Amino acid sequence: MQIVIAGAGIGGLTLALMLHRRGIGCRIYESAQELRPLGVGINLLPHAVSEIEQLGLMPALAERAIETSQLHYYNKFGQPIWREPRGLEAGYPLPQFSVHRGEFQMLLAQTVRDRLGPDAIVPGMVLESANQDASGVQAQFRRRADGELQTVRGDILVGADGIHSALRRQLHPVGDEPRFSGRMLWRAVTEAPPYLDGRSMFMAGHQDQKFVCYPISEPLRRQGRSLINWIAELSIPGAELPATDWNRKVDKSVFADRFADWRWDWIDIPAIIDGAQAIYEFPLVDRDPLPRWTRGRVTLLGDAAHPMYPIGSNGSAQAILDARCLADWLDQALRGKARSPEIALLEYEAERLPRTAGIVLRNRLNGPEQVMQMAEERAPAGFADVNDVISGEELAAVSLRYKQLAGFDPAALRLARGEKP
Repeated sequence: MQIVIAGAGIGGLTLALMLHRRGIGCRIYESAQELRPLGVGINLLPHAVSEIEQLGLMPALAERAIETSQLHYYNKFGQPIWREPRGLEAGYPLPQFSVHRGEFQMLLAQTVRDRLGPDAIVPGMVLESANQDASGVQAQFRRRADGELQTVRGDILVGADGIHSALRRQLHPVGDEPRFSGRMLWRAVTEAPPYLDGRSMFMAGHQDQKFVCYPISEPLRRQGRSLINWIAELSIPGAELPATDWNRKVDKSVFADRFADWRWDWIDIPAIIDGAQAIYEFPLVDRDPLPRWTRGRVTLLGDAAHPMYPIGSNGSAQAILDARCLADWLDQALRGKARSPEIALLEYEAERLPRTAGIVLRNRLNGPEQVMQMAEERAPAGFADVNDVISGEELAAVSLRYKQLAGFDPAALRLARGEKP
C-alpha cells in the first residue's frame, strides 16, 4: 500500500510517521518550496501528547516545549474567574505542552526524513486535482519551480493541505465558503520576564475583546526568561473577510489602544504588545462541518477536513488524532481486517467526522472560554468575588463538558491508554 499525502503540516507529517510505524509506505507533497519554522505558538493537549509519545518524540518535544502547569481565566479588569491545573498537575498521565508551531513542525519533518528517507517530503508541489479508478488514485501536482504538471499515483490520497485545501474544494465545490466571525486576531511572540509561575496560560476579557498568553520556550525558561506567545482578539463591526492575505504583518497601532489600560499587578499587557518584533493579523474563520470527507480512495485530514476557531487548544490536537485514527484503519485494510481501503477510509470518517464537527460548533460558542463571556454578561462592571456571579459548580461543568467533547478528560485518556480511569 502506498499513500500520497498532500501537505507537510502537523497533520500530514504526523500521519507519515504513524503510517511508517505500521509498515505502510507514503510520501508527502508540500506546496511550499522550503519548509521553514513559521508561525507562533500552539498547545498540545495530553490526548495529542499520548500519540506523540507513541512516536518516540517525547524527549525531543520536552527539550523545546513548556510543560503547561495551569490555565487561568480573567475578566477585562484582570479579576480571576476560573483556574485549573493542566497536564500532570491535573492528574493526566501525560503533560500538556506549549511550543512554537514552527519548531514542532521542523521536529516532525526531520523525523520523517530520518525514518522514511531524505526524499519522503517533496517540496514545491501544489495539488491541483485528483481522479481515481479501481486500481488507485492519480493526483496532479503543479511544480512551482517550472510550472510543470506531474501525476503521482498511489493507493490512497489524503488531503492534509489546510484550510484552503484544493482537495476539499474538488470534493465540495459549492456551498463551502469560509465563515467569518467578524473578529480579528493579532498574533506574535515577545521575549519578556516570566509571569505567574512561568508555565501558566491565561486568557482575559470576553468574546469581543480578549487577550491570550502562554510561554512556549523551555530553553528560555531555564535562563529565567520567557518567550510569550500572545493573541489579541477584537470584534470589528462591519468587518469583511480579507480577499487574499490571511496572515499579513501589521503595526500594533491597528489594535493596541484597546488594551492600553490592561496593566495588572501580575502582568503588563501593553508592554508585551510593545515587545513584539512582528505582529500578524488573522481573521477568525472556520467552515461548516462537511457531510463527508471521503470519496472512494480520497479523504481529508486536519484543517482540510475540519477547520475550527483556535479555541480550546484543539486544532493541532485533532489533526494528530485524525492521523492516528486513519493510520489504524489503513493498517486494518493492509492486514485484511477491513474489507478494502475504501471501507477503511469510511470507518475513519465515521469515527472522526462527528466528533470534530461537534468541536467546530462548540468553538463557535466559545468552547471552554465561554466562562469569560458569562462573567461579562452577568457582571460587566466587575465583581468582588466570582462566586457571587457564577458558581464553582457551573464553571467546573463548562470545563468538563468541553474536555469530554474533545476527548481529553483525564478518565477517558487513561482508559484509552489501557490504564485505570
